[in-house]
Amino acid sequence: MAEDWRNGGFGLYVHWPFCEAKCPYCDFNSHVVRHIDQNAWRDAYLSEIARVAALTPDRVLNSIFFGGGTPSLMAPETAAAVIEAARGHWRFANDIEVTLEANPGSVEAGRFAGYRDAGVNRISMGIQALNDPDLRRLGRIHTLAEARAAFDVARGLFDRVSFDLIYARQDQSLEDWERELTEALAMAVDHLSLYQLTIEPGTAFGDRQARGGLRGLPDEDLGAEMYDLTQEICEAAGMPRYEVSNHARDGAQSRHNLIYWRYGDYAGIGPGAHGRLTLGGQRHATECPRMPQAWLEAVARGSGEDLREALSGAEQAEEYLLMGLRISEGIDRARYAALAGRPLSEAAVAELVELGMIEASETSISVTYQGFNLLNRVIARLAGA
Repeated sequence: MAEDWRNGGFGLYVHWPFCEAKCPYCDFNSHVVRHIDQNAWRDAYLSEIARVAALTPDRVLNSIFFGGGTPSLMAPETAAAVIEAARGHWRFANDIEVTLEANPGSVEAGRFAGYRDAGVNRISMGIQALNDPDLRRLGRIHTLAEARAAFDVARGLFDRVSFDLIYARQDQSLEDWERELTEALAMAVDHLSLYQLTIEPGTAFGDRQARGGLRGLPDEDLGAEMYDLTQEICEAAGMPRYEVSNHARDGAQSRHNLIYWRYGDYAGIGPGAHGRLTLGGQRHATECPRMPQAWLEAVARGSGEDLREALSGAEQAEEYLLMGLRISEGIDRARYAALAGRPLSEAAVAELVELGMIEASETSISVTYQGFNLLNRVIARLAGA
């Protein structure tokens, strides 16, 4: 159990907290500012990498992920410095994946060659919709033409390019989504992230909905039909679901996200970043201050972390269940038992198999197509038994 993290690997998450504008559906830790001191942010990231590396010596780093916010607002030189610092402190896996999230605006697209030269080898683009009226409704500041142009630039520079779309949008019909998804698959390189629009409290959309001003959202039945149609079309196109909202060609799954879902270790640096680190045989949850200036000041004091909490075996087992059942490969029963100190309830397993929600062998458990539609209930039944 002390080395359980090795089952999932080790990654580095770098949070860039800035955006040009705040999207009305977004509840991520992102901030709009007029000026960014790239040197100050570079130095803070390098300081944090050195601090975390001293705690996790002699590890192989499987992935780096620049998330946000909008990391494509980061200077390529800043990204290069982060990647080189990570290379200096950890051993890079031969197939290390270095992903940068990007907005498909013309300014960001102009930086793509710099990111490639810095060591980024995968781009994840937040396109979100393939028509201009819906892009405006979603608060996106790019047009469809700009998105297509940026995508073409990325595809010409990187072997691996993913993009996100949001469906179940206002006034969107099943036929609308079918056309849009078919168009997206014709564009896709190797990976798509397809998210159903959810209205989160505290967002602009959440406030608007509370006032009764967010009209035209699909009802639950239409949302379910859209989800089922998504699986059918993507499967036929050779990009099946490997996680609840993620689809990929064989071998093109996001290696960084698989570290989360396979319950590996990951260092989270930057404002609001979370991590899971095994230190001295004990896995810990880590968190950083959410506000950018507060994080910079914490780093200057010696640590950008404001929480490090030891996780019990039961807590780790629950997290492994929550994460591992999101992916089609499922979980290892012996690994769960080692973390929890007890095996999963055979009665609960048998009940869910009988209901067609899971498939179970002596060694593993995975969720069926039907089970994915009721995933929270499946997890609750297994975790509570």
